This record gives sequence, structure tokens and C-alpha cells, in this order.
Amino acid sequence: MLAVEALTKRFQGLVAVREASLAVPAGSITGLIGPNGAGKTTLFGMISGFLQPTSGRVLFEGQDITAEAPHLRARRGIARTFQIVQPFAGLTVAENIAVGAYLRHPRRADAVARARAVGRRVGLGAELDKPASSLTVSGRKRLEVARALATEPRLLLLDEVLAGLNPSEIRDILPVIRAIRDEGVTILMIEHIMQAVMSLCEAVHVLAEGRMVASGPPREVCADPRVIEAYLGKGAAARLGAEAADA
Repeated sequence: MLAVEALTKRFQGLVAVREASLAVPAGSITGLIGPNGAGKTTLFGMISGFLQPTSGRVLFEGQDITAEAPHLRARRGIARTFQIVQPFAGLTVAENIAVGAYLRHPRRADAVARARAVGRRVGLGAELDKPASSLTVSGRKRLEVARALATEPRLLLLDEVLAGLNPSEIRDILPVIRAIRDEGVTILMIEHIMQAVMSLCEAVHVLAEGRMVASGPPREVCADPRVIEAYLGKGAAARLGAEAADA
């Protein structure tokens, strides 16, 4: 469904992403992991159209969308969440979700009905008529997912949707993510919580210092020496191997 081909993004003298490539099959949950500052959110920005790449291409269902604006990509069926959740505090939860629903449903009654259905789908049914400002961190994360889902995407980009949640909240939201995929939405997710990545993702891509250093099934990727060194530093893979041999 999505193919990223050798994307590079330069910010003056800084190369944030360098010739990164990945593929996301339709119907999958695919992970994008890497240490802080690796360029993951910058890559999401280029996929969703909020940033223009310096070079490389983005293909959606075989069509080159590299130069398209974000709203045109949204119409194609690409939606994203943002790492920093910023709901419209003066609106209710349902009204926040309806902002996304207007993309497909210009009539207010239809947009609100769609918003309420999406809110219930992500576990916000009891909060729909409350101010968005009253939501907990977990509720705000669900609202961010709901606003993106309300656009009726076929590809959903989740940017650290589990960040800031406690173990119980993470456990509760994992089935929501699986259900979204099971209902026909392909997912590409940035995540730092490896337990969730191992549980949800069929394939994982690893970005480090702007470069794609590994791709494959989660368990294989997590055992890759290049990935261990990206997270723990140079020589870490050899040290861990020596410690395992001594044990």
C-alpha cells in the first residue's frame, strides 16, 4: 500500500533522514522504531505531506504522491496522529472528532453521527459530551486516534500513541489498535514500547541517525547487532554476547 523510496530530508546543514526506504503491505500493522532523534517523526511528516523531502519518493497504492499537499493525501485515505496531542479544548470530545469527519461528511448531522460512532469505537463513548479539556492523558490519546479515524483512512500513521500511558492503559488500548486493523485500516506506527511492538507488528523497520539500519520480523530485528548498537551504543552487541556466553 505504501512505499517510501530513498527519502532524504535536509534542514540546512542537518540531514535528519538519509535515503530511508520502507514498504507497508495492505492489511498489516508495521512498526517504525529507533532511538530518540533518529528521524522517525520527520519521516512521518514526509509520508503525510507536512514536510517535503529533499529527495526520494512516496508512493501510495503505486501512485507517486511526493508533491501532494496533506489534505489531498487525506482524501486518498492517509491519516496521521501527532506525538503532542492538542485537542480543541473549548469543544466537546464529539465535536473534536467531528472536525475529522467533515472531510467525508459535509453535512453537520452526518459528521456528528460519524464522530459519535468513531468515539464509541475507540472507547470514548462515555466522554463524548464532555469538554476535551477534561480528558486524561489516556483519553487524549484515544481522541487523537479518533480524530484521524474520523477521516475514514485506509492508511493510519500512529506517532507514539502509547507514550505517557501506564501499563494498564497500554493493555487496554492494544485491542483497539488491532480492531482498527481488523476492520480494514492498514497501520504504520512509531513506538518506543517494545512489548507493544512485539505484540502488534508483523514487521518492523529501524531508523537510526536518519538511516534505515534493519527491517524484518520484530524478534529478528530486536536481536540484530546493528539495532542493539543503535539503542545501547557502539560495542553493546559484543558486550551482551560476551555476557551471555559467560552466563
